[in-house]
Amino acid sequence: MMNHQSLEEVELELALLIRRLTSMVTAQKVGSLDRAAYLLLTQISLGGACSVKTLSQTFHLDISTVSRQVSSLEQKGYVRRVPDELDGRAFILSITGLGEQLLADDKANRIARLGHVLDNWEEGEMKQFGQLLRKFNHSVVEAEQMEKVSQHDG
Repeated sequence: MMNHQSLEEVELELALLIRRLTSMVTAQKVGSLDRAAYLLLTQISLGGACSVKTLSQTFHLDISTVSRQVSSLEQKGYVRRVPDELDGRAFILSITGLGEQLLADDKANRIARLGHVLDNWEEGEMKQFGQLLRKFNHSVVEAEQMEKVSQHDG
């Protein structure tokens, strides 16, 4: 059984974190990419060429939302549409050299900034924090999926 006091502490700390991150992003632009562009480019860079549908499934977003975001990236020259070899009617997205460079620069800026915040943390603490954040993110996705299933069944 979950401890209500522990849940209250997590809820409060998450609210404070979101507030501080929002304030930090608004006050000081970390890089030239917004969060959505950064995440989409990272996914395409790490996972290789993929479709808009795959991206929408990966991020659990409506396909029209991802399509709009991808169109913006394409107009800026960060990604390009390439015909899908398996389905000649479809396209997959590939990151361009410009997109890779911009992503690398943004990532370096983000890591440097985070490095300042975590400067006095031990390596083990950072590793554990990263693992717990990954676990939390997976739990959020699982909870969203369970909620969709229960809404669909109800």
